[in-house]
Amino acid sequence: MNLSDIYEPIQGDLEKVEQSLETVADVDVPLLAQLLRYALKDGGKRIRSALTLFSGKFHDYNLDLLVPMATAVELLHSATLVHDDIVDNSPVRRGKPTVSRAWDEARALLLGDYLFAKAGSLVASAGNLRVIKLFGQTLMTISSGELRQTDTIFDLKRARDHYYHWISAKTACLFSTATESGAVLSQSPEDIIKTMIDYGYNFGMAFQIVDDVLDFIGEEAEMGKPVGSDLSEGALTLPSILFAESHPEDNLFGSVIENKDAGNIALAVERVRNSPVIDECLAIASNFCSQACQAVEKLPDNSFRQALLDLAAYIIQRRK
Repeated sequence: MNLSDIYEPIQGDLEKVEQSLETVADVDVPLLAQLLRYALKDGGKRIRSALTLFSGKFHDYNLDLLVPMATAVELLHSATLVHDDIVDNSPVRRGKPTVSRAWDEARALLLGDYLFAKAGSLVASAGNLRVIKLFGQTLMTISSGELRQTDTIFDLKRARDHYYHWISAKTACLFSTATESGAVLSQSPEDIIKTMIDYGYNFGMAFQIVDDVLDFIGEEAEMGKPVGSDLSEGALTLPSILFAESHPEDNLFGSVIENKDAGNIALAVERVRNSPVIDECLAIASNFCSQACQAVEKLPDNSFRQALLDLAAYIIQRRK
């Protein structure tokens, strides 16, 4: 099943989110408008926005609240990418130069700040104190998680735990915010809100693990960024960790990370590709997806619940 089929029950509403994102670039500062259009155009799969809408489908589905929130979630995600690309000195994002490369780091930094502020403004427009606090907490969690990662010294014995904490903060946190906010704004009962939080968190963990697998086995043309880019940025992800755990005598990955050994990145990628750890990582991701699906079994049996189940299956099979 492809993404457009899964999105079919909310397709019209997702288009309203897309229109809302387009209006974000309608500002009277020409350079800012140019930067916003560049950052937001062709902006990925909009999975976080879709999850906000789907999460609102189990109670009072109010688009006046959900569309701004779904837009805000996407803006927050875009802002983190813009800032991440500065920190990581990334050359390419989604098949085109990053904002920091196409312009410069100063403009990219200010663009990210603007996106954060605009997202906060949209969240506040809902007038719901709980989601306003949730938005602030999410931003703090993402930022503190990234700071913690930059201060982490390579230690194979603790690497897997560090990795799970890191992706929980940088990825799963925003997915669970997307689902929790949709449920809260639709005035869902607390048991449904808890269900959506559990779904979003486990979905996000699986999503990031698959993303990290694709960094080793994906095709650059499909992913829109070079294969092995995580290693080149000094990030030790689950495939590298599992390989290092199973080859404790091989210091290749430790050297790549600690010594910024760019010359061995291609060799490291090749070793992971030709090892069983890819299947091990996908099995771990599948387990997180299974937990997400178990969570939504408590929801009414309808097309919206099925869409959530289909999305969980989709992210395991995706190629970009």
